[in-house]
Amino acid sequence: MNALSPVPGSFQIDATVGGGGHSLRILGAASPGGRLLGLDADAAAIERSRARLASFGDQVVLRRSNFEAIGSVAREAGFGQVDGILMDLGLSSHQLADEARGFSFRTQGILDMRFDPSTGVPASELIATLDAEALADLFRRHGEEPHAWKIAKAVVTGRSRDPIDTADGLATVVERAVPPQPAARRRIHPATRVFQALRIAVNRELEVLPTALEDALELLRPDGRLVVIAYHSLEDRIVKRFVAAERRGCICPSAVPVCVCGRSPRLAPVGAQPQVPTEAEVAANPRSRSAKLRAARRLAA
Repeated sequence: MNALSPVPGSFQIDATVGGGGHSLRILGAASPGGRLLGLDADAAAIERSRARLASFGDQVVLRRSNFEAIGSVAREAGFGQVDGILMDLGLSSHQLADEARGFSFRTQGILDMRFDPSTGVPASELIATLDAEALADLFRRHGEEPHAWKIAKAVVTGRSRDPIDTADGLATVVERAVPPQPAARRRIHPATRVFQALRIAVNRELEVLPTALEDALELLRPDGRLVVIAYHSLEDRIVKRFVAAERRGCICPSAVPVCVCGRSPRLAPVGAQPQVPTEAEVAANPRSRSAKLRAARRLAA
């Protein structure tokens, strides 16, 4: 909230509305007169937020959409210029707790992992159809998994006997394939990176983020704030590089002694980069432990 700095009468976008918690706080600060557009690819999230934010009436506009389409959806909804945009990346606690969707390795649900179950292919299809090389590459690129090849081979061997189509079934295969962890690292389940990799691949998270950031920047008024919370290094790196590039402005090759592109800086960082949760916050909310928040202010065109 400090980074976003909503004020009464401001127009805000919560590009990952989830359960509506952030939106509730934003609307409180933007009232009276403020409006908020909430986006989410998950229909269940939109319905939860609709109920939670009902008291704000027509101050709230909710749309079921991936934030990849933030530009077109915002303009259609009357949010062509806004004062703040929040992106809280990754998945929500509600999605983790939904056993039917297979986001958590602690559930017996079908291995789906799609934010929007009406599009794309479920994670179970990737597990069933990709060969060992492709699986290892997926686990390595999207999960930074050091045992990617061992796990991929175990998956291929395991599925030849029985389908691996549930979350706990895949977690068991991974746990058996990975060497025992040192005591200091046992708090992280061996399947954590594999599940992250599958979720990212299924939802094209790393593909859509650059487009969403670029379109979000175009929607911001001068002095508007862009705030992004990422939970793993792959997403955070994309955000970090985007802000750095827009802070620099010029895109001329380093060999060119004088700027000829004429491109001006469009963002200025706000506060420490990145901001991380305090020990007290992590103690109260353990899922925040890996969060990194980056904030930037839109410069005048």
